[in-house]
Amino acid sequence: MAASLAAASASTRFVAGGEASPARSWAAAARVPCVAGRRRRPATGVRCGGARAPGGGVLPEEAEAEEGGRFVGWFREAWPYIRGHRGSTFVVVVSGEVVAGPHLDGILQDISLLHGLGIKFVLVPGTHVQIDKLLAERGKKAKYAGRYRITDSDSLEAAMEAAGRIRLTIEAKLSPGPPMLNLRRHGVNGRWHEIADNVASGNFLGAKRRGVVGGIDYGFTGEVKKIDVSRIRERLDRDSIVVVSNMGYSSAGEVLNCNTYEVATACALAIVADKLICIVDGQIFDEHGRVNRFMSIEEADMLIRTRAKQSEIAANYVKVVDEEDINHGGVQRVHIVDGTVGGSLLLELFTRDGVGTMIARGMYEGTRMAREEDLSGIRKIIHPLEESGVLVRRTDKELLEALTSFIVVERDGSIIACAALFPYLEDKSGEVAAIAVSEECRGQGQGDKLLDYVEKKALSLGLEKLFLLTTRTADWFVRRGFKECSIESLPAVRRKRIDLSRGAKYYMKRLQAAEIGHMAVNGFAMR
Repeated sequence: MAASLAAASASTRFVAGGEASPARSWAAAARVPCVAGRRRRPATGVRCGGARAPGGGVLPEEAEAEEGGRFVGWFREAWPYIRGHRGSTFVVVVSGEVVAGPHLDGILQDISLLHGLGIKFVLVPGTHVQIDKLLAERGKKAKYAGRYRITDSDSLEAAMEAAGRIRLTIEAKLSPGPPMLNLRRHGVNGRWHEIADNVASGNFLGAKRRGVVGGIDYGFTGEVKKIDVSRIRERLDRDSIVVVSNMGYSSAGEVLNCNTYEVATACALAIVADKLICIVDGQIFDEHGRVNRFMSIEEADMLIRTRAKQSEIAANYVKVVDEEDINHGGVQRVHIVDGTVGGSLLLELFTRDGVGTMIARGMYEGTRMAREEDLSGIRKIIHPLEESGVLVRRTDKELLEALTSFIVVERDGSIIACAALFPYLEDKSGEVAAIAVSEECRGQGQGDKLLDYVEKKALSLGLEKLFLLTTRTADWFVRRGFKECSIESLPAVRRKRIDLSRGAKYYMKRLQAAEIGHMAVNGFAMR
């Protein structure tokens, strides 16, 4: 099934002309780490605590320096992502709830910032909240069948008005650029006046009537037939932010009201976008009540099917997905971001773990817990590293006894990478060991994939930190968030078994604090 549809539906109910409310969740924005350093030297960072004035307050100059240190630290952390995303094309669908709420201005400001950093954007705003509001004001009632709106003449008029208002609002908010007052220190010249964003919109969407399905006449509800790729790309190449309405145009000259998420999916596929980003007003939690940071397409599909048992609307969606042959071509990453959290789009794109949920095609493809028949494959990978002293030697008996703690990556029937996670539940910690990738597969990100999987597994076990012992690979782990620690930081039971003659050093990483919440049963608008 399409990754974008899976991603969107994991958080929302689909209806033509917009999407219904996802499960509601509020979370604090992630804190930016403080940069340690000396006092009164903000260029290199400051002490995290800051000096205290009489009475316990922070001195003004120290507070300013601390803020500057945090900014410098964040900027240095973000630069790989800034470079990596430059030149990419993102399709962003903004839910109707977010469009109608108080957070749209901040989201558009961040999109403008990202556009200035070289990212190309196609925006698809949701309209269903505004449509329903206009109908209610006119004494009319919105009608739905499954995930689709039944668009009669009154609904079509409201849909056209809502789409026009939203388009004009987005154009107005993106057009001014930053206030000149903020730029005067750097000299206000012609170059600064060119900072304002160019916004382009138009009839990029060809559609056809949904018609009569199951005895229900959907009226002016449309289905995506064609995306005008050349015209969208032309405007992207002119450095414009493209706004694509969910209002499509038929070959008969009719205006049709299409499903917002289907429009976004079609755009992402047609222009081969690098990412599809769904900005909604909630988050996705796993069965442990923690924010689910990563999901495979299969996991997203399972979530939909689990909810289908609780909701007729969800069941209708799953049925439609089962019936439709949707291929999600080139989009490899779908992000679900909570638009009610300030700066969530920046935090999702510019920090390693992000703040939303990422659904990826094949992110953990072939990654699984080891089985007894994998023993020879694991031995083949780790043997050269044991010979060179990188890994501790294990006998076949020792390896077999530890096999239930091993994770492997399998490709075409062969084990190409492995790692082990040994949990210490009483200490809420886990040891990462034996991370190894076959020589022919190195440099392809398999090590990072394994470490991501290990961290996800550790969180599911309720672990709060990971530690490891290493003699030769410290740099690799340091780049991935591990910090050197003392032997006393390790669980006592593990310390007793350490061979001190190896001279290994100890490293630890605290896992991202779990954001506990509750999955509301109205994830598919069950009211």
